[in-house]
Amino acid sequence: MASIYIETFGCQMNEADSQYIADRAAASGYEVTANAAEASVVVLNTCTVRDNAERRAYGRMAHFKALKNADPSLKLVVCGCLAEQDKDTMRAAVPFLDGVFGTRDLARLGDALASWRPSFDDDLSLADERLLIEPMGGRADCVGDAYAHVRAFVNVQRGCSYYCTYCIVPHVRGRFDNRALGEILTECRAALARGARELTLVGQTVNAYREPAGGADFSDLLEAVHALEGLDRLTFLTSHPKDYTAKLARTMGALEKLNPRFHLPVQCGSDRILRRMNRKYTVADYRAKIATFRSHCPDWALTTDLIVAFPGEDEDDFAATLALCEEMAFAQAFMFVYSPRRGTPAAHWEQLPPALGGERLRRLAETIDRGVRAWHRAKLGRTVRALVVGPSRKDRSKLAAKTTDNVTVIAPAGPLGEADLKARPWLDVRVDEAFTWGCTGHITGVAERYDGVAVPVDARPTVDLIA
Repeated sequence: MASIYIETFGCQMNEADSQYIADRAAASGYEVTANAAEASVVVLNTCTVRDNAERRAYGRMAHFKALKNADPSLKLVVCGCLAEQDKDTMRAAVPFLDGVFGTRDLARLGDALASWRPSFDDDLSLADERLLIEPMGGRADCVGDAYAHVRAFVNVQRGCSYYCTYCIVPHVRGRFDNRALGEILTECRAALARGARELTLVGQTVNAYREPAGGADFSDLLEAVHALEGLDRLTFLTSHPKDYTAKLARTMGALEKLNPRFHLPVQCGSDRILRRMNRKYTVADYRAKIATFRSHCPDWALTTDLIVAFPGEDEDDFAATLALCEEMAFAQAFMFVYSPRRGTPAAHWEQLPPALGGERLRRLAETIDRGVRAWHRAKLGRTVRALVVGPSRKDRSKLAAKTTDNVTVIAPAGPLGEADLKARPWLDVRVDEAFTWGCTGHITGVAERYDGVAVPVDARPTVDLIA
């Protein structure tokens, strides 16, 4: 049967786009494969938020050229933000591509897959030259493993209209384009019908959502999705402080199926640098938003994004960021050294030395990690309910799962097999140890639903020396 291999770089919006591509491919008669060397079509869904992501994507294109050389019938396609940014130059730079589809071209990519399908033999036999290709590496997305169905990402909005001076997103995804509420609910119902236990509503600035026709805001959208039959848990990414309102805080505190984790990027603790970033708020504004959040959601995890070594950042600016992070005690943070992006204002400003960026990132990580470890240690001795992810990458005799506040837990699988976990994907894990990356423990029960009664399990090993 004709097959498609999809490899995704970047954010949850790209993950949702890859799922759309997989769904369109399946509707056209393709099977999703985890092995690029077996695929009829190879799709790279790219990111351009950082320079490293661009270089990796172009490197993967060159890597996959070996497959194209071995079997010219293979279709090699690039989509996503890098394809949007470089759409006028990519075909010349990488002439062996069969298609370049920007962020606004996903429907056209789906149409291309349908048009190519008749050219692939259902009894696909690989060319001898392809069988000699060394393993390609990389990680496939959208492959229907036993647990893929339990989570679903649903795009509610594309683009962004805020034009932070470091960010390429408005240039490659366009300005705000909000989907109709009814369309979103239809997609959510379909995911729940497939067995999804957790829905993630995704947008670049998701809390700025405004329904195009009726004017419903993000709070209204949350309430509508929360009311869907069959939903276990609901979460959303990513919010902007400018659009965080008292109404949204009240809604978050009132909806019992919302995951108790709020991701609100602050980026920096210096007002001077926030102005240069065009973030549209001050540190005092951020503190006030968090105070409102805490008044309605006192026990939730607060997570954030941070950039160090932004052009013009001096030691006082960085010290202000460290102080804010100590104050907030974030439960998790995504931290980056500033990376210039072509086409953004900040890329033209004087840059700080890379060594300084690395040193500041190390110091920031030390500060953040104290809060992260404290959050994880608070789980010691407790039993937490977590949604299975699958076998641990480091030890396949153990299971990885995510708590509702997005903490990774690892525990021996014991007698639990794939059939058990497909039927009951919620794990009750007694936490025995806490680390910066997450927690380890042992499984005491499994449940079909988040609020359901667990079936007892004794998955404790006789000896467990490897975390």
